[in-house]
Amino acid sequence: MKIKVLSLALLFCCSSAFAQNVRINWWNPQSAAFPVIEGRAWQGKDLKNPYDRLPAKAEKTVREAVWGLSNQSSGLMIRFRSNSPEIKVRYTVGGGHALPHMPATGVSGVDLYAISSDGEARWAAGKYAFGDTITYNFRGLAGNDNYHKKGREYRLFLPLYNNVKWLEIGTPEGTEFTALPVRPDQPIVVYGTSIAQGACASRPGMAWPSILSRKMDRPLINLAFSGNGRLEKEVVELVNEIDAKVFILDCLPNLTIRPGSELAVTAEEVRSRILTSVKSIREKHPATPIVLAEHAGYTDEELNPQSKNFYQEVNEILKNAFAQLKSEGIENLYLISKKDFNQDIETTVDGTHQTDLGMMRYAEGYEKHLRNVLHEYTGEASTTKPIIQLRELNNYDWEARHLAVLEHNKKSSPEVVVIGNSITHFWGGLPKGPRAVGEESWNKTFGKSSVNMGYGWDRIENVLWRIYHGELDGFNAKQIIVNIGTNNLHMNTDAEIVEGWKLLISALKYRQPKAKITFSGIYPRRAQEQRVVLLNEQLAQLAGQENIGFIDPGKVFLNKEGKIDEALFGDGLHPNAKGYELLGNAIKSAVK
Repeated sequence: MKIKVLSLALLFCCSSAFAQNVRINWWNPQSAAFPVIEGRAWQGKDLKNPYDRLPAKAEKTVREAVWGLSNQSSGLMIRFRSNSPEIKVRYTVGGGHALPHMPATGVSGVDLYAISSDGEARWAAGKYAFGDTITYNFRGLAGNDNYHKKGREYRLFLPLYNNVKWLEIGTPEGTEFTALPVRPDQPIVVYGTSIAQGACASRPGMAWPSILSRKMDRPLINLAFSGNGRLEKEVVELVNEIDAKVFILDCLPNLTIRPGSELAVTAEEVRSRILTSVKSIREKHPATPIVLAEHAGYTDEELNPQSKNFYQEVNEILKNAFAQLKSEGIENLYLISKKDFNQDIETTVDGTHQTDLGMMRYAEGYEKHLRNVLHEYTGEASTTKPIIQLRELNNYDWEARHLAVLEHNKKSSPEVVVIGNSITHFWGGLPKGPRAVGEESWNKTFGKSSVNMGYGWDRIENVLWRIYHGELDGFNAKQIIVNIGTNNLHMNTDAEIVEGWKLLISALKYRQPKAKITFSGIYPRRAQEQRVVLLNEQLAQLAGQENIGFIDPGKVFLNKEGKIDEALFGDGLHPNAKGYELLGNAIKSAVK
């Protein structure tokens, strides 16, 4: 028994020594050849320090307090891919706020989230040490899912209330690490107060703008300044430089009317700032949605009636200003009321600043409204929750293909859009996929003014994400042909698939109102031929209800017994060249 114990001890010592001797490759975001720090509206030479939130020129125009707070990295995030079981982060900070009622992990810590190959968010717990250099070590990570061995995407959120001086991310030698560029989507832009900057979240990922960014899966630029979100002209002018998806103005907590305070304002001044800010943004951005938020209140108001008076007064001013702006013809302007943030006695640290629970409720209130404002609706079934995927990294890069489709559409303005999964992806056309089995039949079927928006392994929810993220924006298609759903068969009921189709049809109609939309029945696949027949009947009925076209060209793949003709496939799912030719002939008559 003693020998066994000694052997185990020696094995542990050897393992520890080996772990300590593993070489770590360190990567500094400042060494990247392209922008990698997301959450900044200004890049490179425009910045005084790499982790600032305002450009260098702002130091001369905004108040000193605002400039100092803009050096803090709230909302900044770095994306990368890795298959490593261990990820290390080391960095230094300086000039932060040591808030007594906010954890150091929120003030100065980092926060690591992962994205599975199916697009689902995961959170990583790290061991941390705070000193002259702060270190985080994330160990025991499952570096891969079941699809490939090239790793997963990670998103590292930076400190909320401190200035990052330098930062490095490390992974063991022999593991894969790939820096990812800043996403090209127009960002959500937030101009707000200490609550939006992140007080008093336990960690950076729990600030409500960070939660909202994950929920909407969009870049977000956090221009919230603790105690100094005051709708000031100098800051609004900087906000106006950003090409935003939506502007959020959430500044009322710093504009409560308290005579005698250092930054006291009058009721008329609050009203004037609201009107001036909205009109300034609307002049520069004629169509971009603007969201105004009411003060969410103080959670001690039942015992302290005076606190209720403070927020009720500014909320009333906001509602009156909103009504005036609407009456003057300001469109795409929205108001979120106090009740939508759902704060109560359990949601703040000090009656004003949110706990993680309060932050989550803030984010949920915003998400509910933004999905309506941006027409990015979701449902209960997984088929109705827009999401990315990274299931086929061995064959192609899903994100890179999305960027290629956006670029192709921008340059060519396609007339015919063909949306689908790997069956469409591997057919032919542009942008080119990893292979083109039926290039000739593609050209004869859809013509040269077409775009192949097929992605290997895509499901309905992945197409929904792509539509919400710009793949049908900026051009007018004549016809859209959709074949999607076969990759949902193994994980969704028929009713859930129909629910996803219905939401997808609505998204297509909103973004391409002039296009003729045609849905193609799911193509038959080995051992599921009868289910596909019945499901296509439901899709045909849905097409009738939604007043869109329906075709069922996949019947050409069936033999007399109603089973797939194996001679037309390579694997029971993907057609060969002859199969694509038959499929094209069956579709051709439906194409303009």
